[in-house]
Amino acid sequence: MQYYSTNHIAPPATLAEAVKKGLAPDKGLYMPERIDRLPDEFFENIGNLSFHDIATKVATAFFGEDIPAGDLKKIVCDTLSFDTPVVNVHDNIYSLELFHGPTLAFKDVGGRFMARMLSWFINRDSDGKKVTVIVATSGDTGSAVANGFLGVDGIDVIVLYPEGKVSEIQEKQFTTLGQNITALEVAGNFDDCQRLVKSAFMDAGLNRMLTLTSANSINVARFLPQSFYYFHAYAQLKRAGKAENVVFCVPSGNFGNITAGLIAARMGLPVKRFIAANNRNDIFLKYLISGVYTPMPSVRTIANAMDVGDPSNFARVMDLYGNSVENVRKDISGCSYTDEDIRKTIATVYDRYGYVLDPHGACGYRGLSDNLGSDETGIFLETAHPAKFKETVEDILGKEMEIPARLQEFMKREKKSIKISADFDDFKNYLESRA
Repeated sequence: MQYYSTNHIAPPATLAEAVKKGLAPDKGLYMPERIDRLPDEFFENIGNLSFHDIATKVATAFFGEDIPAGDLKKIVCDTLSFDTPVVNVHDNIYSLELFHGPTLAFKDVGGRFMARMLSWFINRDSDGKKVTVIVATSGDTGSAVANGFLGVDGIDVIVLYPEGKVSEIQEKQFTTLGQNITALEVAGNFDDCQRLVKSAFMDAGLNRMLTLTSANSINVARFLPQSFYYFHAYAQLKRAGKAENVVFCVPSGNFGNITAGLIAARMGLPVKRFIAANNRNDIFLKYLISGVYTPMPSVRTIANAMDVGDPSNFARVMDLYGNSVENVRKDISGCSYTDEDIRKTIATVYDRYGYVLDPHGACGYRGLSDNLGSDETGIFLETAHPAKFKETVEDILGKEMEIPARLQEFMKREKKSIKISADFDDFKNYLESRA
């Protein structure tokens, strides 16, 4: 399988090259040269398959030409050491709970898969050169990637995050690990962190000194595995006899998650349509309305992982739909919610149904509640455990939340981070000092 750049200037890359580079030389994002449609009998029988079997089938469609079947199955099974259950909230609205992994966030799937795939390529290559993974985070990516790569030989991880703009629990999950994990606290917002990462990839001098790659959703090994849980969700609905007219509502920030869903649909997953739920950072909704994509500085909200003003994966969405807003509108609608909307949704859903939403899942639930047809079955992605936003959720519900043992353990540890400015020269000097 070859991977091309969304800018269509750089030459095609192998899987190993795409995973190691992260970003194409022409600043585009890598996409697989083809998206194979899975056979009808797979979907007819999907309700009888395990999560591991489903994910291995999907992974083989992308990576089976480059990684031996036994090794790929091991990567999949090691990645998915936890479930992603579909839970009925009420009526025809379901929550796809993606917070049962080690860091209690959906990014555990992509982070763990990429760590294992990159390690496989490093161990196979004979040069033994260390790889430096740099990743920008608005919350959960940093913890998922850091914990996924913790202690992996031949890989150093540098996490950039915006100072004062992630929750304390999120911060503790990647600033307390040590070993091969370093946290850089950037005086800026998430878009600044993302800009620093992209600039590092484009700097020829740095790339001569270091082997750099990214674990953000710009990396094909991070975002493609996120399609696994869309298939698994459909399988669970099929077992329950609820798999007709399925609508996925995806809380959307950097758009890696919804892009993985769109890829799943291209592979034949029977999805009727998608809803992209935004917070006040509603760049995509404005694009759907106007047909013009206009990046803007991000605005801080209580759904902080969605505080993205220039989503990287928008380029992949455009590539899938031939840069046609009319084509995008056929499959995806949008909605946007304020902090007050999010607060009211969390309170209402708990009061009526006893289900606790995190701020991001609340956007997803609200998108279904406002837009789902009576003949449709809706699944929203509950992307992180609400305890990761303890103070916000407790303030809304007026009650103390129980903190899972895994999070309690992180909170006991000492934060260790290095503060830098949002100026690229500052970041470059730091990287050069490590070379």
